[in-house]
Amino acid sequence: MCHDRFICIECGLHHQVLSSSFKFSVFSNKDSFSLAAEMTLRYKDAFWGEDSISNIGYEVICQRLHDGRRTCKDVEELLKMRATAEEKYGKELVAIARKAGGIYEICTLRTSFDEMKAQIEKVGNLHIQLSGVLKEEIKRMEEFRERQKEQRKKFELIMEKIQKTKVSLYKKTIDSKRSYEQHCREADEAEQTVEKMSSTLSSTPKQIEKIKIKSKQCKDSAEEAEKQYVSNIEQFNVILHEWETSHISTCEMFQQQEEDRLSIVRNALWVHCNHLSMQSVKDDECYEDVRKTLEKCDIISDNNCFVEMRSTGLIPPAPMEYQSYLKRDATSERNGSAGFVEGVMKRFSSLLQVNYSSGSKSSINAPVSLHTETSEGLYSSIHGLQHSSLGSEQYKVVYNYEAQREDELSVLFGDTVVVINQGEDGWWMVKRNGLVGVVPGSYLVKE
Repeated sequence: MCHDRFICIECGLHHQVLSSSFKFSVFSNKDSFSLAAEMTLRYKDAFWGEDSISNIGYEVICQRLHDGRRTCKDVEELLKMRATAEEKYGKELVAIARKAGGIYEICTLRTSFDEMKAQIEKVGNLHIQLSGVLKEEIKRMEEFRERQKEQRKKFELIMEKIQKTKVSLYKKTIDSKRSYEQHCREADEAEQTVEKMSSTLSSTPKQIEKIKIKSKQCKDSAEEAEKQYVSNIEQFNVILHEWETSHISTCEMFQQQEEDRLSIVRNALWVHCNHLSMQSVKDDECYEDVRKTLEKCDIISDNNCFVEMRSTGLIPPAPMEYQSYLKRDATSERNGSAGFVEGVMKRFSSLLQVNYSSGSKSSINAPVSLHTETSEGLYSSIHGLQHSSLGSEQYKVVYNYEAQREDELSVLFGDTVVVINQGEDGWWMVKRNGLVGVVPGSYLVKE
């Protein structure tokens, strides 16, 4: 087993991964630290506007964060589609494994086929588990995105408020500047008028005094406008400084959010690849178990097993022999007259014909009594074709049989039994180890 590590998407820490045959690539946090050390460009240094009321830098950063948020959603959608595919694939594998046949196979190939079905079902369950893991990753991504949204919202409200105040004060300052300049021009014009009238001989003292009063009023208005203009500038500069401070802190926070987002998305994709690699390893381990079982599958063993379980006989059947009905000499010596026996046999044959022609349900296996007409009473009856083979011949059991009724006897393949009676219904009375019962005659073969 090899020991590997990967970065957790939730806490950013390293976690250990165990693998049997695959070594995962690992992304270390040291790479993040070195990346941060090499990064010299800062948002707070690169996103200022051309004038004091411009907010273009902040808007560009906000657009970047908005695009990053969409990327997070795209990653979530990717994981969601992959989770759905894994779950569907896993369920289909489980269904395939459960519907697969193979129940008619025997011995080692049956074992291999059953192992194949079991491992396919196991692989399907592993893919379903992977689907659950991916859904957990999606949930963590959504929670991270929402946390960033809440953090960003606070700064956005501050920046929006201060931006409005700054723009309002800027407009007020510009208006006060215009008023100040207008009053200054009026004061200059009044001063020039006083000097002009003072040098003119036709001007009366009353006119000159009136112009001087007007000039003084213009100067006072200009001074008042100047004070207001200066005051507005001071207020605007205070707000501008406050805005710059907020802009810097917002840029720092937004840059941190962007770095976190990049790290989280990268780690999420990294962990996703690790999950897929681990799944491939687990799948290969399952199929390796099947291959090991297939290595034990032996063709000769399976054939021998089939022969031992299903053998129907060790020798071919004997050829059929002709047996004449009239050539019987069992009673000739006992009766002392061959002609008499011949007559009796003819009468027995005619009785059989009468039974067939009359539609009687009796058969040649039923006992038939023939009474002779002789006074000696040599023959009272003749028992026909009914017979039951009695003896003590030894037979070998070629199939296992388990008793189903009280009068039956359980036997195993290879047992030796003594046949007591061979019933015509196919059930033979046998004796084994002191126990007597009936078994199927087709399960026995004569030694």
